[in-house]
Amino acid sequence: MPLQFNDASVTVAIVGCGGFIGSHLLDAVLCRTKWRVFGVDVDFYRIQHRLNDERCEFLNADLADADVVERIAKYPVVVNLAAICIPSRYMAEAPTVIRSNYDHPAALAEACARSGAWLIHFSTSEVYGRTPADSAELEEDASELVFGPVSSSRWSYATAKLLTERFIAGLDGLRWTVVRPFNFVGPYMDFMPGVDGEGIPRVLANFSTALVRGEPLKLVNGGKACRTFTSVFDAVDFVFALLSSGDKGLSQAFNVGNPQNEVSIAELADRMRRIYARLKGLPLESLPEPEVVDGEAFYGRGYDDSLRRLPSVKKAENLLGFRAQVPLDVVLEESLNWFIGHYSYAAD
Repeated sequence: MPLQFNDASVTVAIVGCGGFIGSHLLDAVLCRTKWRVFGVDVDFYRIQHRLNDERCEFLNADLADADVVERIAKYPVVVNLAAICIPSRYMAEAPTVIRSNYDHPAALAEACARSGAWLIHFSTSEVYGRTPADSAELEEDASELVFGPVSSSRWSYATAKLLTERFIAGLDGLRWTVVRPFNFVGPYMDFMPGVDGEGIPRVLANFSTALVRGEPLKLVNGGKACRTFTSVFDAVDFVFALLSSGDKGLSQAFNVGNPQNEVSIAELADRMRRIYARLKGLPLESLPEPEVVDGEAFYGRGYDDSLRRLPSVKKAENLLGFRAQVPLDVVLEESLNWFIGHYSYAAD
């Protein structure tokens, strides 16, 4: 039976509620439903405006605490967004990345199986592995999953996420759905290095940081790899389509992406430079030209990559009636507008 959004007796647990995706989902749940929220995270700076909301209870903790896991699992719907998903950490901190993306969510899955909660687990499109430049659309239940060698520690994140998926799918009594995001982007994404985070963020925040600081955008290995970029607002709409679907989404893995928004990273850099110049009223030629860098020199030893990652979205459309809508240039402008406003004080 579908969940009723006007049922004030429902409480949904959002693990990672203070993160990029979680903060948008939290806002949407409070705006679109009468539900209560039990929110868990270790950082709440993105959701300061919600901390005193009478429909919310927040807990500063993470899934490493077994008591916290049991407490989360008592709610009927558990959305797990918690993960270490910063590319530079895949190489430098592989054991920590694996524990974050397998050990802790596996414990949560076991607790949800015992309680009967519906676990909506956010995985990653990286589970499709080392896809070549001529890769076809990636299908949830058909595509082969091929990873690089153990020496390429870049795959620590992907393999941990995939193992979690396999564990969840095989766990007796668990009501589950797996979500595979394809490059969700939008306001509040990631951080600016040296200001509110360390290391190298994902590509959109990385390029946005360079633009705000007047630095060249770094094209790793020439920026030949292709990705699809998906609005975080489309991602939230997917969750609501899933929540209203009854049993249609149970025991399923879903790609959530926008195939219409596929670009090479070099083309992404070009689009972002043009949008930034327009937003700031600058001539394009005043911005530094992009700079080609070696992958291992940029990210560290153990770097590897997928050259194309294009999702098939037929399953979400057929089972849930969902299809992402926001065009790429709109996604990029929304993201850059927020980044410019939020970090203008830290431009130098």
